[in-house]
Amino acid sequence: MCILGSSGSGKTTLLDAMSGRLRRTGTFLGEVYVNGRTLRREQFQDCFSYVLQSDTLLSSLTVRETLRYTALLAIRRGNPGFFQQKVEAIMAELSLSHVADRLIGNYNLGGISTGERRRVSIAAQLLQDPMDLTSVDTQSKEREIETYKRVQMIESAYKKSAICHKTLENIERTKHLKTLPMVPFKTKDSPGVFSKLGVLLRRVTRNLVRNKLAVMMRLLQNLTMGLFLLFFVLRVQNNVLNGAIQDRVGLLYMFVGSTPYTGMLNAVNLFPVLRAVSDQESQDGVYQKWQMLLAYVLHVLPFSVIATMIFSSVCYWTLGLHPEVARFGYFSAALLAPHLIGEFLTLVLLGIIQNPNIVNSVVALLSIAGVLIGSGFVRNIQEMPIPFKIISYFTFQKYCSEILLVNEFYGLNFTCGSSNVSVMTNPMCAFTQGIQFIEETSPGATSRFTMNFLILYSFIPALVILGIVVFKIRDHLISR
Repeated sequence: MCILGSSGSGKTTLLDAMSGRLRRTGTFLGEVYVNGRTLRREQFQDCFSYVLQSDTLLSSLTVRETLRYTALLAIRRGNPGFFQQKVEAIMAELSLSHVADRLIGNYNLGGISTGERRRVSIAAQLLQDPMDLTSVDTQSKEREIETYKRVQMIESAYKKSAICHKTLENIERTKHLKTLPMVPFKTKDSPGVFSKLGVLLRRVTRNLVRNKLAVMMRLLQNLTMGLFLLFFVLRVQNNVLNGAIQDRVGLLYMFVGSTPYTGMLNAVNLFPVLRAVSDQESQDGVYQKWQMLLAYVLHVLPFSVIATMIFSSVCYWTLGLHPEVARFGYFSAALLAPHLIGEFLTLVLLGIIQNPNIVNSVVALLSIAGVLIGSGFVRNIQEMPIPFKIISYFTFQKYCSEILLVNEFYGLNFTCGSSNVSVMTNPMCAFTQGIQFIEETSPGATSRFTMNFLILYSFIPALVILGIVVFKIRDHLISR
């Protein structure tokens, strides 16, 4: 079957209606019969599929892996041999066996050809066991004028043909048969929520691990920023006149301000392609968008922990921060949270805003505002106007800054040049102990150390839950 028409004539809308992608909008006229049986509107998606004009695939997976993960998401029953046999059969049918172990690739990194990518997309639809109707939307601008001139001629000729009359007679005859064949619905025995989540997690992780540049970016971004600080500060001192307090405050400011931004860069670069894949596959009913989001969140955790530990191990000891091992652990834990929060906040915004560049700007502005208002390093929170003081309690930077401040300054003793220098001579000599600076900057922060950790880490599940809600809403809005 071939659907012809000029741009905007409704070809894709017709295919969306037939395949069940139009879940709520639109008024349907007419009836749909399969093997003489009437289909209800909510049954369309369980019976029909079609391949979109653009191929949305993960570039770092092979053809075989791509189809195997699709089968695991769509079909519950069967042992590993069953899935392998089904995938091999589909690849043989669509002449993909010779590229089974080649990466999908993309326009920049090579991979399989455009025609082979299209056949992979068709194979992914066929693995969901639809009817043999698998239409491909291939309208292009170059064909529009010719199509528009010929479509009416073809339509008129077909309606007058014997084939058309015979087809309509067969349809009417089938509708009145006493015994009608069953409707070939897609498999209803799909995996459970946790099984799909496990498959998505393995797929996302493998796609990332194959991308060496993405892995290096994940693991070394924080360290690259840390190396700049190392060469700039070299090593902190305990002499107030030589910048003992100033250098430490500047370092803490940079730590709190930069770690959310590196998390944001990861999400902006890596998640949009997964979002596009989930938008397409969720419309086919393979899984829901929030499941892809949660799989991404879970795969982020080990990489973020490793990246933070690499950064902390190099920077903490080289800069000469507080020499206790326990303090190093608190320091690492305090920086892991804003790194994750920055990435998860970006995921939430990517569920609302389509353009990653806009999300980049929004998260950067929020991070800067949070450090200015919440950290207390730029201006003492107690001296801020009341509205800003209230807002500071909703910034994760406030709790992270207080943790780092107490972790570094508590128990420190400072010198102030020679023994003859007094407070009268140099006001900077007023701080001889770290606890004095803590109470001046964030009064009571020492007693809130544990509570600050709990509040800081509560931002992470809160953003994950918010992200799930946002992507559920996105699923509702995108499915017309």
